[in-house]
Amino acid sequence: MKTSLSFFFSLLFIGFAHAAKVDTLNVQSSAMNKAIKTVIIQPEGSKSKEFPTLYLLHGYSGSYKDWVNKVPAIKDLADRLGIIIVCPDGGFGSWYWDIPNDQNFQYETFVAKELVAYVDQNYPVIKDRSKRGITGLSMGGHGALYLALRHQDTFGAAGSTAGGVDIRPFPNNWDMAKRIGPYDQNPQVWEDHTVMEMTHLIKPKSLEFFIDCGTEDFFYQVNRKLHEKLTYLNVPHRFLTMPGAHNWDYWSKSIHYQLVFFNEFFSKTT
Repeated sequence: MKTSLSFFFSLLFIGFAHAAKVDTLNVQSSAMNKAIKTVIIQPEGSKSKEFPTLYLLHGYSGSYKDWVNKVPAIKDLADRLGIIIVCPDGGFGSWYWDIPNDQNFQYETFVAKELVAYVDQNYPVIKDRSKRGITGLSMGGHGALYLALRHQDTFGAAGSTAGGVDIRPFPNNWDMAKRIGPYDQNPQVWEDHTVMEMTHLIKPKSLEFFIDCGTEDFFYQVNRKLHEKLTYLNVPHRFLTMPGAHNWDYWSKSIHYQLVFFNEFFSKTT
């Protein structure tokens, strides 16, 4: 980790009374013909200036409420760093994909297009990819990287904490076969939908990445392999491992590192 990131991280633990505003909205999705619950956290002073935006995705079986309810410090972090945080509902097991011929699962379109357009229109955000990032945990970690790789004109930085960054070692888990068919019958579809096989989409100097995972996590090995692949391909990125399993005890710690990374990215002069 860079010295500056460690320095800023230490500042986050200084006592601070948050004044962030939390909205819970129903955002209409034309692609799915339904309203999607979304939490939006605004820093204090959001009426007088514009802020960068971080889209923060939940994991499998989770919901839009997870981050704000299970990590109350997220409000302090948004306020302290001056970042608007957007937490959409991604469905029980959508993996943030668009599924052909299934109107209930068009979450790529919703998050990367419809929701971004809604937030840009209705909130005091800086409408530029250099001030817009996306990250998430587990299914949401994969989803964040997947969406960023496919929408590099929308997001300038992407993160993943304990992400399922290669879905192929888990063919019978987490509703993935329900979405894209059994792996043994649809291997190419699985490769097209897994971050591990999408690294060729990375444009030079287009995206900045921060990937972390606990060393006791069942996704640890696929995260390490993604790190190794990005290193082999000479793709700049940050990779952090810490003791921890696939649980909120780990995620509530790792989100601090994630947010400081995005704060550094947003603070760059463009």
